[in-house]
Amino acid sequence: MGSPKYRKLLEPGCIGPVRTRSRLIKTGANPGFYPYDRGLVQQPIIDYYEALAAGGVGLVTVGSGEIDYPIGTVPNHGYRLDGEEYIPSLQRLADAIHKHDCPAFIQELHLGPMHPTPLSGLQGIAATALTREELPRSDFFLPRGMSLDDVHRVTERFVFATLNAQKAGFDGIELNAGCNHLINSFLSRAWNKRHDEYGCDSLENRARFLLEIMRGIKEACGSGFPVIVILNSMEYGLRDGITVEESKAFARMVEEAGADALHPRVEFYTNPEDATKRGSTHFPDMVAYPTPPQGLPKIIDMSRHGRAAWVPAAAAIKKVVSVPVVAVGRLDPALGEKILREGRADFISFNRRLMADHELPKKLAEGREEDIAPCTACMTCYRNVEHGEAPRCRINPALGREKEYEITPATTKKKVMVVGGGPAALEAARVAALRGHDVSLYTSMSRLGGSMLVAAVVKGSEKEDLPALARYYKTQLKKLNVKLNFRQTVTPELVRQIEPDVLLLAAGARHHFPSIPGIEGRRVMTSEKLHHMLKSLLLLAGPKTLRWGSRFVLPFMLGKHVVIVGGRLHGCQTAEFLVKQGRGVTIVDTCTEDQIGEGLVETLMKPWLLLWLQEKGVQIVTEVEYEAVDKEGLVVTTKEGRKRTLRADKVVTALPMLADTELLERFAGTAKEVHALGDARQPAYIVDAVEDGARTGRAV
Repeated sequence: MGSPKYRKLLEPGCIGPVRTRSRLIKTGANPGFYPYDRGLVQQPIIDYYEALAAGGVGLVTVGSGEIDYPIGTVPNHGYRLDGEEYIPSLQRLADAIHKHDCPAFIQELHLGPMHPTPLSGLQGIAATALTREELPRSDFFLPRGMSLDDVHRVTERFVFATLNAQKAGFDGIELNAGCNHLINSFLSRAWNKRHDEYGCDSLENRARFLLEIMRGIKEACGSGFPVIVILNSMEYGLRDGITVEESKAFARMVEEAGADALHPRVEFYTNPEDATKRGSTHFPDMVAYPTPPQGLPKIIDMSRHGRAAWVPAAAAIKKVVSVPVVAVGRLDPALGEKILREGRADFISFNRRLMADHELPKKLAEGREEDIAPCTACMTCYRNVEHGEAPRCRINPALGREKEYEITPATTKKKVMVVGGGPAALEAARVAALRGHDVSLYTSMSRLGGSMLVAAVVKGSEKEDLPALARYYKTQLKKLNVKLNFRQTVTPELVRQIEPDVLLLAAGARHHFPSIPGIEGRRVMTSEKLHHMLKSLLLLAGPKTLRWGSRFVLPFMLGKHVVIVGGRLHGCQTAEFLVKQGRGVTIVDTCTEDQIGEGLVETLMKPWLLLWLQEKGVQIVTEVEYEAVDKEGLVVTTKEGRKRTLRADKVVTALPMLADTELLERFAGTAKEVHALGDARQPAYIVDAVEDGARTGRAV
């Protein structure tokens, strides 16, 4: 069974002798959740990868296997390949994937210069010892340069780890020679400053370490055990970084050494001239945030706000090799199909989209594209990992907890009334209906989404496609026969009239009003006023139309210069929106400077947005006391004790929301069970609301 629309994507392929079920494969990206026990694979990891295999993906690549503990790893994190005692738990993982007739590969990596020295007390290693000024990334710790003995020892560790992977029943491996990992430190002249047979004086010397690893693996495991090689197809913005022409030469060398497929991607660096601000990413949508950089080469395609941006570089490599090439980088099924049909790649690799919906390939094959839970590219998954926590997905609360969040039929069918149209309400209604309950949903708006739609007007859909999430829920609730009631104000009297067994209150939160004289005046646009206005307009038009129309309305509503009260996530994203609409902006908050942008992804979004705001002339004033709003603007007392007027045509509040504690009291006793959830219980982020909805829907 298959969909003609995705004929190429769903057709089988081959990587070496291994036949894949389709050309849509799971990338070997590190999933980030590791209940650690001596480096052994634990059951949640098995459950996660088994769910992906059951979901119909063509090939599962497990990420990331550790080959040289502890120096090549994050200590007390992950699963190990560097000892035979780890084979039994690895075998259970491979068997779980194979149970669904899905081939299983495992990625092998050595962190090299990315090794976090403070966690282990050990200095990371790289091709060359570099000074602080020479480091391609300023947030790295200084690595030790490898001796020839080190090179030979690590080569042997890669071969030994691959033998263990083969013994555990894996069908092949993915060798990570990209990112800022150890092997890439030899390939890139930004890292490699040595002048021996592994040094920077020739492409052959720079590739020698990788080629020796490849040949060692092939000799030990046999030519029939396939190896996919990840390469940086280019390192943009990095002095002496890998160029596309160099990567094409490396690709030909690696193919000759026995590689069965190549997985090229781009490593993008910012502020190459300023080591204090230098960072990198392989997420193309993050390169486009908040706006794509100017002057990018044509081989980086930012025409879709990062989607498929790395594909031209992959296509360039495909032209010079005969083995399959895997394309990656914020792709979706439609783009993947197009890329395959145009012959620009042989396989398409997904990560975040499969985290959002493990069954995406199965749904495509069954012609159920509308049932795919959309990845909105919010980067919540990454945000948690960078904080040392298990990743969470905005739309898939079961990520990494597949068995815990399994939806089971209810023992008693109940009449469930859900109040609200936001993410907590929608997820609770969906899960409750899936369990067999009779569910009805009431919202005061004319469409589903609640405050998500307001956020969509501010954020736009280029970065986070929140309207897609609302459309998904609308489709699912209709299919589940949830009775949808729009433009309905719910009162205790109405609830008593309907007589539900369970009442779920997810009607949002209260707005935060700072105690500032003049805050109720005409010069102030409070978050409540803004939300009320946008919700009224959303009765007539969608978020995309409203965002487009705002460019004509805002000059009359807000004037030329706006002071935003609130500098955390909501304030900074409001500032981004207003700057893009041509307004001058000042951000002010009582918080400290390091709390500005709190809630944004720390390493990928927050610094880039703050730098962009700075470049756009946005002034940020912290640690103030609010004094008053007067005819000139907002009067504050600075942390130095000086009174200052921040001039503004309009003052806009963008402060975190507050729980509506009175809501539960108003509706107490109107049903057998009454529960508050989402922002009505505890204001947080969309990911928290969806998880609360899922948890509540499973509990009723």
